[in-house]
Amino acid sequence: MTDWFITLIFAFLFLVYAYSLLWNIGIEIDINILMPVAIGLLIFYSSVLIEHAKPNWFIGIRTPWTLSSDEVWEKTHKLGGRLSKVAGLISAFGVLFKDFAFFIVIIPVTLVSIYSIPYSFFEYQKQASKNP
Repeated sequence: MTDWFITLIFAFLFLVYAYSLLWNIGIEIDINILMPVAIGLLIFYSSVLIEHAKPNWFIGIRTPWTLSSDEVWEKTHKLGGRLSKVAGLISAFGVLFKDFAFFIVIIPVTLVSIYSIPYSFFEYQKQASKNP
């Protein structure tokens, strides 16, 4: 699964490189057509990896609460993965609204990130109240 992610990152960076080369030789492509779909795909596939991430100190939604409890890690990453998939799909639809594409990409991703942190805290609190 991570091999596909490496391939996807490579393809994304190649797309950015090709875009900059084309722009410099005078072929202007609207970035609001290209990037929302590419970023949406990248976010969507990242969410698949997030859902299946095992507890670690390097990758994932790393809060003190997720790192303290495997159960909180699991619940937070399942929810974060699902929400990130939705954010990735919404981001891809940014291509339909070119004037607002930047916001259509940034806002859902930011909201998912902001929501995941308190969610992990409240899950930790729930678990702590069950097991005093």
